[in-house]
Amino acid sequence: MPVNRLQRPSTTRRSTPAARASAPRRTPSTARASAPRRPKPATGNGAGRPVLDPPRTHTGTTAAADTLWTTRARIALKDGATDVTSRATFEKLARRDDSPGAPGAREVKFLIVGVDTDKPQLYFVNTNTHDYHYKFATEGLGKQVSLEEFNRLTYFSDSRKNLAGTIVAHDSYAGANGKKGLYAMEFWPTDPVRAKHVSTAYKLISEHMPFAKDQVLYHPAGNTQEALFKQDAAELKRQGVKSIGTAELFKNVTFTPMNPGEGFGVLRVMDDSSIGRPPSVRDVVIFKTLPNDLSHVGGVITEAPQTPLSHINLKAKQNDTPNAFVKDATKDPRIAPFIGKLVHYQVGPDGFELKEATQAEANAWLEKMRPPKVQKPPRDLTQKNVVDLDQLTNRDTKAFGAKAANLGELRNILPAAQVPDGYGIPFSFYDDFMKASGLYDAAKKMMADPKFQADPAERDKQLAAFRRKVRDAPVPPQLEGKLAALQAKFPADQAIRCRSSTNNEDLPGFNGAGLYDSYTHRPDEGKLSGTVKQVWASLWNYRAYEEREFNRIDHLTAAMGVAVHPNQDDEKANGVAVTKNIYDPNWPGFYVNAQVGESLVTNPDPNATPDELLISAIGEHGEWETQFIRHSTETKDGKPVLTAAQQLELREAMEKIQAHFKRVYGGDERFAMDIEFKITTDGHLSIKQARPWVE
Repeated sequence: MPVNRLQRPSTTRRSTPAARASAPRRTPSTARASAPRRPKPATGNGAGRPVLDPPRTHTGTTAAADTLWTTRARIALKDGATDVTSRATFEKLARRDDSPGAPGAREVKFLIVGVDTDKPQLYFVNTNTHDYHYKFATEGLGKQVSLEEFNRLTYFSDSRKNLAGTIVAHDSYAGANGKKGLYAMEFWPTDPVRAKHVSTAYKLISEHMPFAKDQVLYHPAGNTQEALFKQDAAELKRQGVKSIGTAELFKNVTFTPMNPGEGFGVLRVMDDSSIGRPPSVRDVVIFKTLPNDLSHVGGVITEAPQTPLSHINLKAKQNDTPNAFVKDATKDPRIAPFIGKLVHYQVGPDGFELKEATQAEANAWLEKMRPPKVQKPPRDLTQKNVVDLDQLTNRDTKAFGAKAANLGELRNILPAAQVPDGYGIPFSFYDDFMKASGLYDAAKKMMADPKFQADPAERDKQLAAFRRKVRDAPVPPQLEGKLAALQAKFPADQAIRCRSSTNNEDLPGFNGAGLYDSYTHRPDEGKLSGTVKQVWASLWNYRAYEEREFNRIDHLTAAMGVAVHPNQDDEKANGVAVTKNIYDPNWPGFYVNAQVGESLVTNPDPNATPDELLISAIGEHGEWETQFIRHSTETKDGKPVLTAAQQLELREAMEKIQAHFKRVYGGDERFAMDIEFKITTDGHLSIKQARPWVE
């Protein structure tokens, strides 16, 4: 989230009545670099929402307050410091927090008072003691000032008397000279801080943080500041202010902890030259490029940067396995000696650790992580007909799968043009087909084979052969007739998209991202049933089988439905998004990845990275601000993948999706939806999928 967290008074008003129905007006107050992750209990703010750390309001005149700001205070380390002479002192003041692109970074707030005088005073805030700048000003410095007055003196004005910001330690940044580490000086992203104040802060921080003098850089944190930086660049350069843009900052990061945790496995390098058995839960894998196909593994290291919404990271979150980006991992001396060995792998906010492990340790860990009992996913086989998506709701998940059922929900809350119009094929079709063709018995025999059970390579081979059996088996006449009638509902020249929709994916706590396959039926491919069988067969993908086996899910009660709708070719962009601010849920927002054309965000082309951005309501009056973390490698000159109008259309759709599905699933304050979308050839938004976000 933005580096400075702002506190608002308990009398906060809403902004525009319609657009802001789910978010009270955000009046900037005490900037917060590392406030609590979740709101404290509500104290009544007139909007039915919790107030973040409601302050004590002080009376007293403005004149008295103005006099106090110019007096240098002596403070104890428990409150803060006027000088930070070592990294050790910085760490005593710092608190870890998630900011866009820098999960778990150490951050220290700062407050400069008297910026309108010739003797401004800098204070480094003990961010563990004071969650907010206002709290530090009143409790740490003893200033007698109300919250509203503090806001007036500190934010959104060229004539301000105070300046509030944050110093973010990017310890994994590597500069062109090879020196590690960078301290980014940042401000609340919608605060229009101009050159004179940026220069004042930069010079004071550089002077009073002498141990890091050459590593302090100004980082414009959002669209507002990036635009002002372009205007003020010459003056900032004249003033000697060193700066860094978002693209350069994150391009030079050498380590990102995507999903902290620990795991065991044989450390293996997986690339185009890899041979032998496929990876399993008993492996920790290193990928040179992000994979399109990944089974359950014990841990992941990638040499290519990831985003939180890539399938590889969604799977890591779902399975609680460690995952990290490590630049040039296979050449890293901390990694290379362990390749081919059984290791204990740990990922934390500051780095990773590998050490050799015993088989007994690995076996004990694996057993501890698995569910204790066999699980039978619920399935309703009473639905015997293809159903229009408009007739489906989330209550139909047990018969059609969550993907198809939630498309029906989306059809009910969004404009028709924003959601594909189509049909759902129920689980009963798959079940009847498997029984009629004797494939359930064949699956039982395959899974009972000792070689299948013992050897991942043999398991992969036999599952591939079984999928061929599924694709080759005849469809019973009564099902064939119903699928032919479905095909006839589409124009003869219309390509038809057939998408997997099972009873063990897209569920709260388990999204199953990337386990199954979807296919497009082209007009010249004959019977639709052939493509439907391809989707059914994907229930027996190696990665899907491994996932179910680890989670002790009964393979024979797993069932495949199919969502069927017109295919949309030649999309201008595609993307994934989470309907909340994943960096700071205290503030309304949406996290988005978007990529050009059909270069998928979830399964990217090698070495392709998408636009990574946060859209959040952090403006002075609740305005929405966009913060880019990375820009797409597929566009020129940092041009955004989504236009401003497309961002607006997407944001408004996500507001509706979040509000609706939170009611459907009975979600708490942490609830959010994970969506997939595309921008069609005519430039409009189409929501492809919605499922509960798994943290």
